[in-house]
Amino acid sequence: MTLILEKKVLGPNVKSLILRSPLVAKKSKPGHFLVLRVSEKGERIPLTIADADPERGIVRIVFQEVGKTTKQLGRLEVGEEVVDLVGPLGQPSHIQSFGTVAIVTGGVGIAEAYPIARALRTAGNKIITILGARNKELLIMVEEIARVSDELFMITDDGSNGKRGLVTDSLRELLEKGTTIDRVIAIGPTIMMKAVSDLTKKYGLPTVVSLNPIMIDATGMCGACRVSVGGETKFTCVDGPEFDAHKVDFDQLLARLSLYKDSEHLSDHKCKLENGSSEK
Repeated sequence: MTLILEKKVLGPNVKSLILRSPLVAKKSKPGHFLVLRVSEKGERIPLTIADADPERGIVRIVFQEVGKTTKQLGRLEVGEEVVDLVGPLGQPSHIQSFGTVAIVTGGVGIAEAYPIARALRTAGNKIITILGARNKELLIMVEEIARVSDELFMITDDGSNGKRGLVTDSLRELLEKGTTIDRVIAIGPTIMMKAVSDLTKKYGLPTVVSLNPIMIDATGMCGACRVSVGGETKFTCVDGPEFDAHKVDFDQLLARLSLYKDSEHLSDHKCKLENGSSEK
């Protein structure tokens, strides 16, 4: 059992939990993720480690309530426990001095980008961060990201914070005016990462994406998280989650991500009925 020490609401349906997990915290590095179950009969879900403090023995997760399990997780309060947690999992981010790194991120991907940006800046890189969201309420962890960025650009679909447009608009403006960028890291919705990859490919700019496919056992044995990278099958849970963006078959990934939407909706509906809710 893993104890919840702190809970915060970061935005509409976006929550942050600090969990007591000394062993995970001790081994965690930027880019790692964990898998947890909310209850004995619950599914196992992967969540990025947004921060870790080995001395205090804690890890932080940030998630959006989009399905049955994340909504159950969001209902837990300080002092309650998740039934089990395993991690850190996956391969950590490649941290070295590249020069200038542009981190393009949006939604809850911002939480994953934060420890990576911090580690890259500590390694001597100049960090240009582009944050995007549908509206200002969904721009999370802005102050934390700002502290580890040399330049910060914010952009929203509706123009309620920063410029109006898409993250690719800001990245394109930087590239068109000749800004030196040695590496791009894109973290967020799959369609956004695909758009960033399509743009940087035209410039021959090395780009890394952090993928979020369907995942079950997180050991590489079930094969559910398989993705095609450079024509080869890779398993995100053990080979990733970071891959060369220009080698990822995004069309295949997007198709696989949509496979279980109807089942997820039905499962969430049943959950509400079980809880005595009439919400539709």
